[in-house]
Amino acid sequence: MSNNSITQIETFGFERIPDASRYARPIDLFRLLFGGCNTFSTSVLGSFPVLVGLSFKAGVWSIVLGVLAGTCILAPMSLFGPRNGTSDPVSSGAHFGIHGRIVGSFLALLTSIAFFALAVWSSGDALVGGAHDMVGVPVNAWTLSSAYMVFAVLVVVVCIYGFRFMLWVNKIAVWAASLMFVVVAFAFAGAFDPNYAGTLHEGGAGFWVAFVSGVLVALSNPVSFASTLGDWARYIPQHTPRHRVMGAVFAAQIATFVPFFFGLVTATLIATKAPSYIASNDYVGGLLAVSPRWFLLPTCLIAIIGGMSTGTTALYGTGLDMSSMFPRLLNRVRATMLIGTLAIGFIFVGRFAFNLVESVSTFSTLICTFSCPWMAIMVIGFITRRGHYLADDLQIFNRGGRGGHYWFTHGWNLRAMGAWLPAAFLGLSFVNLPGQFVGPLGSLAGGLDLSVPVSLAVGGIIYVVLLTMFPEPDAVYGREGRRFVRGSRGQALEPVHAQRMREEHTAGAVHELQRSPEYAE
Repeated sequence: MSNNSITQIETFGFERIPDASRYARPIDLFRLLFGGCNTFSTSVLGSFPVLVGLSFKAGVWSIVLGVLAGTCILAPMSLFGPRNGTSDPVSSGAHFGIHGRIVGSFLALLTSIAFFALAVWSSGDALVGGAHDMVGVPVNAWTLSSAYMVFAVLVVVVCIYGFRFMLWVNKIAVWAASLMFVVVAFAFAGAFDPNYAGTLHEGGAGFWVAFVSGVLVALSNPVSFASTLGDWARYIPQHTPRHRVMGAVFAAQIATFVPFFFGLVTATLIATKAPSYIASNDYVGGLLAVSPRWFLLPTCLIAIIGGMSTGTTALYGTGLDMSSMFPRLLNRVRATMLIGTLAIGFIFVGRFAFNLVESVSTFSTLICTFSCPWMAIMVIGFITRRGHYLADDLQIFNRGGRGGHYWFTHGWNLRAMGAWLPAAFLGLSFVNLPGQFVGPLGSLAGGLDLSVPVSLAVGGIIYVVLLTMFPEPDAVYGREGRRFVRGSRGQALEPVHAQRMREEHTAGAVHELQRSPEYAE
């Protein structure tokens, strides 16, 4: 039985969480998702349309389209956690194979480090800048580094304590940061001009390239949760109605319009009153420059609360996933400390050695390009299998075993891998980020970045074709059978060679492996 105290270090790792220990509700999923976005890091993403020259109205449309499209892609991913009681990379073993699940682990690592760094960067800059204007704290490499280190260490500590502590932090963050953003409406109401024209005009050179870039940056925010959503949803009881779980995801992402539009509105003010900050891509510095003095304290509070919230939601899942990949070497706490240390190193290199805005743009595009086909395969697999999974078989790799329903070809499902690899690399070839990275096919659409729609569509189409041409064994489907794809009876399963498992047979139907003895504890 788990302890209810937030100061009790979480004991559950990558193994399936027993039904009796699942105490979370869809509203908790909402708090974690929204709390993780309700901060300056999302506001930095919201400022991106102005930074690339779009008008306020064009920026609104790019954010709305990006968030809604990303949410539609993300929402079905919330169903795996409650169903299997484990993280999404582990659940992906049902479709990619128990070895092929490393694709999800790679995406989780890429996403967590990028958004953990963004949270620490933006919050640290805001805190030091606000302290400079209030009490004269110098803004230099030493003070910035100290702020980054303090934020990073606090985030790692919260992640070590685990889910309950994270949930408590985000309960505070949702209300506190939202209140601070509302206060902003009074700080800037008189100066805001909704007719801000930007430097690019519709139909002019570079407009659509910038607009698509703005859509992709906004889309990357919901998509970035794809590989980590199950880390929190696994605490939701299995029989919770699916529409309530998906509804929590939609509500949380719609709520992110608050920090997104905060970033967009304040970026137009910076472009008008302090354009040098826009020219140098320094959104946080520009915000402090145009803010009234009384707003400096709320700015620091948003930086502290929001940085903790975003950082923990970004980092927590990767420690959990790394522990499942190296169970003999790392438990959840050790894996969290290891990944946290690597991420802290990335923070300092990325902040002081590279251009921050370019880094955010590049990472956002790469995350979307590689994640979208993975998500398409997962959702299509969920639909064709009618949500049927053998939760115990998903844990075979984590226990050092082999075989089972998801062994496929030496632990790899070549259907899913054969769809994801070409889709991801074809999408990569369509990336068009001038001055950063332009793929060999990036100029085919007149400069438009087609990486995300190409990778998403190609991944889904190839996977359906491969499922049709090379049907999966009937044993991976439930009693109701497969949906939309044809069957292939007679394919044998690899015997399970793992720790002792209990298997219950049902005459005339597909059997389901039951939970191991450790789950009865």
